[in-house]
Amino acid sequence: MKELIKKADVLIEALPYIRQFSNKIVVIKYGGSAMENEALKQNIIQDIVLMKFIGIKPVIVHGGGKKISEIMSRMGKQTEFVQGLRVTDNETVEIAEMVLAGSINKGIVQLINQLGGQAVGLCGKDGNMIQAKKHELVDELGNPIAIDLGYVGEITRVKPEIITTLLEANYIPVVAPNGVGTDGSTYNINADTMAGEMAAALKAEKLILLTDQLGIMRDLEDQTTLIPSIMADEIDKLVADNVIKSGMLPKVGACVTALKAGVTKTHIIDGRLPHTILLEVFTSTGIGTEIILH
Repeated sequence: MKELIKKADVLIEALPYIRQFSNKIVVIKYGGSAMENEALKQNIIQDIVLMKFIGIKPVIVHGGGKKISEIMSRMGKQTEFVQGLRVTDNETVEIAEMVLAGSINKGIVQLINQLGGQAVGLCGKDGNMIQAKKHELVDELGNPIAIDLGYVGEITRVKPEIITTLLEANYIPVVAPNGVGTDGSTYNINADTMAGEMAAALKAEKLILLTDQLGIMRDLEDQTTLIPSIMADEIDKLVADNVIKSGMLPKVGACVTALKAGVTKTHIIDGRLPHTILLEVFTSTGIGTEIILH
């Protein structure tokens, strides 16, 4: 009986959040270990399907960098990253599109459908949804860096109509991170960056980024150094202090993009924890690092 009462208590705690987020859009960037481990994969997709059933409108933007690196390694190609972004030549962008918009995207769609949801898989080229140009690197002062990232894209425009149409028809959109240039070139887009731009264009209530650490930590070896909440104007100092670096840079950038467009809250959370999304959305304490405008 005590266990049943505990379950009821959990539902009661979740009630105000269910009410708050009903009919609101939540953009989720799905990546890291949560895509590799089968048990975690089931947990994440179950969370998302549950959100849909209680009236929330989830939109998934997924990564797949590990799979891309694995395929490249098999083909004898080395992977190079600069500022957390993959250097992408013509062959690499073809591999990325095949892996992301093909096997990974359709695998997520299939699992959602198996667990009772209704999903549709897309990539940024569908409906000309993600328009992009070549990404040019700059340093912390905004000066150009003479490194050519190849077919790494910088988003110039998001046309969210295809996403809103699917949401209105009760589908869960699952989007692979690429885009198209004015000349028809395919550009690989960082999934965190794309999730931030998507949340901004959709005027989402929340942006949730899954990662392979607890959140933003001052010391990656010490869990007690987790920073539970950050205001956007504190980020530059954390970057200067080397607390935010490498793969965390595009995640934080995505959060700032979303916040400036009116998204209420953004979260960087540990995708390795079971039911991590439910813990973030439906509990009073939340988990990971919350980034807010002010």
